[in-house]
Amino acid sequence: MYGQAWCTWSFRRSNGPYAGWVSEEVSAERVERDLLMVGAGPVGLYAAYYAGFRGLSSALVDSLPEPGGQITAMYPEKAIYDVAGFPSVKGRDLVDALVEQAAPFTPTYLLDQEAQQLSRPSDGRLEVRTAAGTVISCRAVIVTGGIGTFTPRPLPAGADWVGRGLHFFVPRLTAHAGQDVVIVGGGDSACDWVLSLEGIAKSITLVHRRAKFRAHPHTVELVRKSTAEIITDAQVSKILGGDMVEAVEISLADGTAVTRPAQAVIAALGFVANLGPLTTWGVEVVGHRYIPVATTMATNVSGIFAAGDITDYPGKVRLLSVGFGEAAIAVNNAAVLIDPEASLFPGHSSNLP
Repeated sequence: MYGQAWCTWSFRRSNGPYAGWVSEEVSAERVERDLLMVGAGPVGLYAAYYAGFRGLSSALVDSLPEPGGQITAMYPEKAIYDVAGFPSVKGRDLVDALVEQAAPFTPTYLLDQEAQQLSRPSDGRLEVRTAAGTVISCRAVIVTGGIGTFTPRPLPAGADWVGRGLHFFVPRLTAHAGQDVVIVGGGDSACDWVLSLEGIAKSITLVHRRAKFRAHPHTVELVRKSTAEIITDAQVSKILGGDMVEAVEISLADGTAVTRPAQAVIAALGFVANLGPLTTWGVEVVGHRYIPVATTMATNVSGIFAAGDITDYPGKVRLLSVGFGEAAIAVNNAAVLIDPEASLFPGHSSNLP
């Protein structure tokens, strides 16, 4: 890796081999790797591990500022029950474990930058340029983008407060310990944040513009039994404060307004997802959302594979466990494409030293 410093990230151990992971900025303007994963969600992270297992260097690019994809963005503290070997695992813990699993093979993380242009230089490699100007030269690409690039729906009153107390994601609950938190929204994410932050935040106010919630009825029932204040048929009309959020003004249906203290406002209003620049790569797309693949996970474009929720084929089931298997299939077939003398089946990891 070489070039001028920008927005590339690697991960290193902190306080012992299993004590967690922290990010460390490294420099890159151009990156050369065997494989590029477009999407650093769970499937992309597992593909990075498997690439290392096959002796291939890898990089992951993602428009989000942290690895983990939808899990990190939408439900890091929610329990997941359908991952093999884990009767129950929090989303954040699963992502941390996947990052740790891939770490011995030192994948390069290019986060907070979207993959844009694809080109094929005369040397036969693929080149992907990101919105940040980073160029990744690789021998194959695996699209592991889940539902594609997704951006949070904005809070109209919060345009000037992003980074000053307005959040769309809650990567760490402890960041809001002792705070007055106002959560805006009526879906599963908003209600999950209420339940997750109870006992951590000083106070929680949930504001929803309708009386009826979109969240699962059982979750809504738990929210109603919580200590959170619920204000419906209302919306946050103004955020108050100096350098940081200090309070919010909430407009009610009867035309009056109330004020609540807040050091954090979490806008859980949903996301807009699309495949973005991927649609210009020549890859076949169905339903403006999914990429058809062969049994090898190959797309219609030579050198480009896909795995995870973004793929489509007869009988497709969109589960994490399926995505993990597709990642292994994609990496093994990419390995053979890169080196035709390589074996498709790499052997079992338990047989290796």
